[in-house]
Amino acid sequence: MNRLLLAAYPEPYRSRQGKELLTCLSEAYPGRSWPPPREVVALVRAGVQARARAVVDDTARPWWLDGIHLTTLVLATLALVPYLQDVWHWALHIDPGRHAIAFHFSGWYPWAQGPGTQTRLLPYGLLPLVCLIALLRGKPWIALPAAAAMIYAGATSNSNTLFGDEGKAGLGYYGLGTPITARDLVLSGALCTACAVLAACRHGRLRRHSYRWLIPVVLAMFVAGSLHIISVSPAFQRGLFALEVAALIAAWVATAATGDYRWLIPVAAFAFIRTQAIVIQPNEFIRSLPDLVVLLLLIAPLPTLAIAAQRRQSRALLE
Repeated sequence: MNRLLLAAYPEPYRSRQGKELLTCLSEAYPGRSWPPPREVVALVRAGVQARARAVVDDTARPWWLDGIHLTTLVLATLALVPYLQDVWHWALHIDPGRHAIAFHFSGWYPWAQGPGTQTRLLPYGLLPLVCLIALLRGKPWIALPAAAAMIYAGATSNSNTLFGDEGKAGLGYYGLGTPITARDLVLSGALCTACAVLAACRHGRLRRHSYRWLIPVVLAMFVAGSLHIISVSPAFQRGLFALEVAALIAAWVATAATGDYRWLIPVAAFAFIRTQAIVIQPNEFIRSLPDLVVLLLLIAPLPTLAIAAQRRQSRALLE
């Protein structure tokens, strides 16, 4: 199990010092397959810092371009998560039965056609999934039409039978973990705009990530599809909240370690999308937290990251 901790470090570090790190862990904690929680947090933090420094040391692209690329990955993931169960069921021909994601259009498979349902060709979740895969591989010209299709599907959700009526029935939770439906055109519009900026840049300047980054996405689909966890369930809300908090902490660790502002761009986009969804549609959520608390949780990471970057740059000048 100690080898899983090496995944937090960049490949050059693993090839140079991976065996040494594993040996140190086995000697420090003999007979244990996993170090204590405090040691795990320290190792993961060091791995995130090492990855952040490796990103900053790569000068093949400007920091703002890398920040926009990270923003598209964040927005594509944010658009995909409410539809994990639906895409998994559609891909494997699984009948969700009473655990359906609560769309008015159930699907195009024969088992999905019943009284009061209409057919659809594809699940909406395929669009952000295509965006995510294309952006991981540094191909925004493939992600751009998928993002544009997301805008079209959201704008015509009441009359479109291609993707169905992609609105969730039921209430969300008023907080960071609230899912955003396809009808929220601000999310799809921001993703499409960012993809257009990336597509206008010179070919080959974007960072290409391994397909291994899709393993957590497939695992999340498996969990949501197998356990029938829909996006309006408390389990989904808590899981998404924990994921978003972990991502914000990782952005803070990377910014504090490097003094670079590229991670501030996706955090700002995330805060803007979440804030507008809560401010514009407050009646569709269960207010589990006071309004002021939610807005502070959304906005607070921005000055925190900016201050962390400034302090790191000041320390670097003194050194």
